[in-house]
Amino acid sequence: MMTKKILLTGRPGCGKTTLIKRVVDELALPAGGFYTEEIRQRGERVGFKIITLSGEEAVFADVDFRTPQRLGKYGLDLAALETVGVEALRTAVRGRQLVVIDEIGPMEIRSTIFRDVVHQVFDSPDVSGILGTITARSFPFTNTIKKRPDVSVLEVRPDNREGLLSELSDQFKRQNRTH
Repeated sequence: MMTKKILLTGRPGCGKTTLIKRVVDELALPAGGFYTEEIRQRGERVGFKIITLSGEEAVFADVDFRTPQRLGKYGLDLAALETVGVEALRTAVRGRQLVVIDEIGPMEIRSTIFRDVVHQVFDSPDVSGILGTITARSFPFTNTIKKRPDVSVLEVRPDNREGLLSELSDQFKRQNRTH
């Protein structure tokens, strides 16, 4: 049985992260990895933090970061991603868990370590599944992941979100029964 490797894509704010959280909650399978959340102040988005499924948090992009790596108005702290996010991915692989990667995006792929670990996760025979989000934009690295024959890429839209929740839950549940 092939391991399910499903990546969600879609416009910013279309509900990808929320959908993944709901699927993981519903499945109640051993899962590891991380989510990315916006940091907002007075209604403005000022940065992004990663939150691991075990509850660790690290800010990895902020308008006030004076770091050499920048993307748009954000300074990037790739070390935060590499220590907290990457470690959560490695732990999930070692634990043969469902691996959650939210997100494989323009900021995250600036990190060589992150890119290497993403390849390791997708190549690992041990994980019970992969559920992630990937930028809809075209980058050499993300295009390579999207084109893998073992990966399904699904677009999330306001009109299909609810249907995807049960579809994704069913796919991962079915697969884990056959293991």
